[in-house]
Amino acid sequence: MSKFIFITGGVVSSLGKGLASAALGALLQARGYKVRLRKLDPYLNVDPGTMSPYQHGEVYVTDDGAETDLDLGHYERFTGVPAKRSDNVTTGQLYMDVLAKERRGDYLGATIQVIPHVTDAIKAFAKSDLADEDFVLCEIGGTVGDIESLPFLEAIRQLGNELGREKSLFVHLTLVPFIASAGELKTKPTQHSVKELQSVGIQPDILLCRSEVDIPEEQRRKIALFCNIRPDAVIAALDVSSIYNVPLSYHAEGFDNEVCRHFDLLDNFPEPDLSIWRTISKTVEKPEGTVEIAIVGKYTSLLDSYKSLAEALIHGGIANNIKVEINWLDAEIFEKEDTIHHLDGVNGILVPGGFGERGAEGKIAAVQFARERGIPYFGICFGMQMAVIEAARNLSGIKGAGSTEFGICDQPVVGLLTEWIKEGVTEERHDKDDLGGTMRLGAYDCDLIPNSRVRDIYGSDRISERHRHRYEVNIDYKERLEAAGLIFSGMSPDKKLPEIVEIPDHPWFVAVQFHPELKSKPFDPHPLFKHFISAAVYQSRLV
Repeated sequence: MSKFIFITGGVVSSLGKGLASAALGALLQARGYKVRLRKLDPYLNVDPGTMSPYQHGEVYVTDDGAETDLDLGHYERFTGVPAKRSDNVTTGQLYMDVLAKERRGDYLGATIQVIPHVTDAIKAFAKSDLADEDFVLCEIGGTVGDIESLPFLEAIRQLGNELGREKSLFVHLTLVPFIASAGELKTKPTQHSVKELQSVGIQPDILLCRSEVDIPEEQRRKIALFCNIRPDAVIAALDVSSIYNVPLSYHAEGFDNEVCRHFDLLDNFPEPDLSIWRTISKTVEKPEGTVEIAIVGKYTSLLDSYKSLAEALIHGGIANNIKVEINWLDAEIFEKEDTIHHLDGVNGILVPGGFGERGAEGKIAAVQFARERGIPYFGICFGMQMAVIEAARNLSGIKGAGSTEFGICDQPVVGLLTEWIKEGVTEERHDKDDLGGTMRLGAYDCDLIPNSRVRDIYGSDRISERHRHRYEVNIDYKERLEAAGLIFSGMSPDKKLPEIVEIPDHPWFVAVQFHPELKSKPFDPHPLFKHFISAAVYQSRLV
């Protein structure tokens, strides 16, 4: 049976529970174990799909079409284990399932309560859809003390008791702040956080303490004394220059050793093989050069909205031994006069996904700049749609070209996606449908045409990539656009849905309807990002 590791957080949010879980998963993998990572989110939304990026950050999409928390992206990037729908659940999903059972009469007239019905549902989820995993890492969203988190904490308390100490481990991530004016590390926030956790019946086995500076032995002993754990189980989670140094840092602090000691596994396997992470770290720390990539987006005030995108660009840099400097630019600035100069000197331009009309004309202006100046251009999802609209207006001379997402237009070059095929079944959508979970979601095949740039990049005739969109380029405009020089180099297998466009006589101009950033990893960079950065490097040497 799988061993369960429960990761909770306290004091403040954004300490990095997701990153800690991902890094621990990578360390256990490096010791030869098979891992699975899950996220249990306390908010009432059914999923993050209808939440604003400013509220939740990026929506991470799995192969099986689930809209999930961005932490699942960390899990995949660090372990390479594909996330599934069964790896993320919210309070909203759980309550929907429990109430649906109540409506059917499954509870035989019982009074439905948080305990046992909701907590039992949480435990069932945590243990569901497992195979031969050695470890299941369950991250609990939010911070200890939140009202929303209480059912989850109660559920993992019960599950820990049911499994026993030999099959369960509790890790608590806290903050040990450094007060510069006093020159002191303060342990009291950690003490209070552990006290809060103990108040719901959970005694942490390991404390992972975030700190700007090293935590002296004296402070570790103090934390251990007041938190009722062994001093060796107080692990310093120090700030590092790159997130890809975290596995190395945690191992140096003895995190994975302590986990293995708890499960009496230290003698079973040798030291972890961290050669891949050392290579990545070396490349990140000592690149051979730098390129500047401009991202023209609409959620640039919260960079977590583009978390996977930013990491995929870094992966492309790792593949080329190059540091990628990202210049985040709000698309709306390009809707004003004399602002295009913000793109002067960049080595590549990327227009990412997004929803709604705001900033659309600014993105179109960025596309035009890249096309006319011969600057490598990479369009993703909405970035492909804007590239096609720009080509329709300025290459094909189609006046009034636009998207029905913004309202009625004379030339609907981009329109509502009303049907598509999934696993041999035609799915239909309408403009009056609910917004949640109704997009084209998950992995779909795409056929590449011979002698195209993307065919050379992928080295395959058929690829599979993850989608998240409600609008699509109108196939009826294909002939006019190709006559003007835009090539539809990737199509759905039924030839109805455009998936990739490119301009052959441009140094590097590729736009895709899917989200390739979701499948990129530091040890396996996505080929599109690898080649985009390579083109940017070449561009930088021309200047």
